[in-house]
Amino acid sequence: MKYNRLGRTALKVSNLCLGTMNFGPYTDEKTSFEIMDKAVELGINFFDTANVYGQDVGKGVTEEIIGRWIAQGGRRDNIVLATKLYGSMDDGINNRGCSAYNIKRACENSLRRMQTDHVDLLQMHHIDRDAPWDEVWQAMEQLVTEGKITYVGSSNFAAWNIAQANEAAKSRHFLGLVSEQSVYSLRNRHIELEVIPASIAYGLAVLPWSPLAGGLLCGVFSETDTKRRQRPALLAAAEKLRPQVEAYEALCAALGLRYADVALAWVLQREGITAPIIGPRTMEQLHQNVATLEITLDNDTLAKLDSIWPGPGNQAPEAYAW
Repeated sequence: MKYNRLGRTALKVSNLCLGTMNFGPYTDEKTSFEIMDKAVELGINFFDTANVYGQDVGKGVTEEIIGRWIAQGGRRDNIVLATKLYGSMDDGINNRGCSAYNIKRACENSLRRMQTDHVDLLQMHHIDRDAPWDEVWQAMEQLVTEGKITYVGSSNFAAWNIAQANEAAKSRHFLGLVSEQSVYSLRNRHIELEVIPASIAYGLAVLPWSPLAGGLLCGVFSETDTKRRQRPALLAAAEKLRPQVEAYEALCAALGLRYADVALAWVLQREGITAPIIGPRTMEQLHQNVATLEITLDNDTLAKLDSIWPGPGNQAPEAYAW
């Protein structure tokens, strides 16, 4: 395992982040505990969750599973714990978004569910266009002062949201955003246009979610379908991209590498990436994800992947102007 600084902070995080979205809906509690224990043993010290995770069986369920794992003792100090807020947890009109009211409420509820007194990284799960930045930062500053959070991050922000947020934080002499969690994979390279350059400029760690494109890059046409790859929406998306997916799977087969390994190795080698978020449902998947750290794709392979899954070609505006 390698470790990178979390953006411009001095905090060191593993270059794989354990995503927990499957804990509860797809992975039972016993297996979730085993995966978390093994992740720590393998050197993963960065865990990511969100207050809404578990929604298929009950919002907050995933955080509760993590809380019962932490409550066993001897675990909390071994991990950098990240969660997210924004989504509606119930029918209350104010129990969503990034108002100061909801930031305080959501954070304290997450702490209760996870049975801990602080979160290392509290992330806004989406931009809240109704929340003034002075309100957001006042609430975050108060949580830092109370020792309930250490750092603040964003997720699914546009580049100009990152700039707005950190310029506002700077005016308040506050650290501001230290990370951005964005969708990023061979299939979806939009953040290369502006989000990655903005994150590098502002010193944010980039934490890609869905580096395997929701299963699209896991051998959807070449392997026996797993529970997730039986989803109609995924199969429909794969069918629309069949020529690219088949070319990708043929390249992986020629390399003698697992489909998911190539996709994850590609993300790990991209400029500005701190830690892709993996979401293993099983212990086998966790071991496979960690084994990917031993893979380095050569320039010829990277060029072939670019030809199959072309990105924007450059950052903005050169990608579309001059």
